[in-house]
Amino acid sequence: MQTRISAKYRDTAAGQEADAILRSCVHCGFCTATCPTYQLLGDELDGPRGRIYLIKQLLEGQAVSASTQLHLDRCLTCRACETTCPSGVRYGRLADIGRELVEHEVPRRPVQRLLRYLLRKVIAYPRRVAPLLFAAQALRPLLPAGLRGKVPARQRRTPWPQQPQARRMLALAGCVQSVATPHTNAAAARVLNRLGIQLLTAPGAGCCGAVSHHLAAHQEGLDFMRRNIDAWWPLIEQGIEAILVTASGCGAVVKEYGQLLAQDPVYADKARRVSALARDVSEVLRDADLSGVGLRRQAQKVAFHSPCTLQHGQQLGGVVETVLSRAGFTLTAVPDAHLCCGSAGTYSILQPELSTRLLANKLAALEQDTPDVIATANIGCQMHLASKAGRPVRHWIELLDEAMR
Repeated sequence: MQTRISAKYRDTAAGQEADAILRSCVHCGFCTATCPTYQLLGDELDGPRGRIYLIKQLLEGQAVSASTQLHLDRCLTCRACETTCPSGVRYGRLADIGRELVEHEVPRRPVQRLLRYLLRKVIAYPRRVAPLLFAAQALRPLLPAGLRGKVPARQRRTPWPQQPQARRMLALAGCVQSVATPHTNAAAARVLNRLGIQLLTAPGAGCCGAVSHHLAAHQEGLDFMRRNIDAWWPLIEQGIEAILVTASGCGAVVKEYGQLLAQDPVYADKARRVSALARDVSEVLRDADLSGVGLRRQAQKVAFHSPCTLQHGQQLGGVVETVLSRAGFTLTAVPDAHLCCGSAGTYSILQPELSTRLLANKLAALEQDTPDVIATANIGCQMHLASKAGRPVRHWIELLDEAMR
């Protein structure tokens, strides 16, 4: 694709990066066929190719409007288009750059600005999320049915194994997951302990930065990343084997710390090291010998929802399914497994109508073979699916933990 970047952006890091991505696009349109929002709306501007042209117009100095912003807001950043693209266009990164630049060009209505501000200032902080979540859980029986489903049941914290192991990995605690589903990391710690791996946490680490980053607060997102690097660095220097992430949405971002902080003279090298160490828990178990941990064949049928951040963002499609099959679980067929469930971080809050339609389609696909349980690999997907599912929705590592007991 030919570009003529305007003087305003030509010499900026964002402008140069976006220009390189735009030039790799041959506007073939293969991406359109796999785009969830294009399938729902049938509008070229609500597909990757249309949004690429909108960002190109912005960078070339043409006028942008609230309509431009709306079409970019509607993008889930599911990155299914990247999996399909024959040219390797880094669309997800381009969309983030475009949204950040449009944010400075097109003022939002006060209500929108406030909502996005509150999401950034609450969701990314466990100590702020916890009292709100606990209050909602206490009032859950009194809430309307539609709202009640959005409040996850309270989980009691379970202890982590304490015995030292020869191999050590560092866990990302995260933000919402650490409060809403603490069983996830605890289950991962127990599973890894049976394999001779000790899972550690680092005080001072927190949100991976995804919430701010995807809400066009780029510098704020980078500050979260720097804080995590500072918290993890002493353990990295002590030789931890990997930074293990059980939420695939966080994992996709941590693996990109090196790219996102490449222009930071203080953190660039450390960020590259962090990205090189980052592993989804499925990558560790894919390469592990599970024959000696006492697995027993499971009677329950599992429908696995592969989050977009796992199969498209991290390109790990099929890995969890293989691990679960090796562990004795029966996996049901899931049509259109490449499509998003509609959670997409804060998308379900900011674009509720589209999110609800995507959720209905996804649940119909997951439940068509009447599974006993739905499993997934990301906290956002887990809570979103559970809000309407007719059966339990759990993180897959919890199922593996129980199979090993």
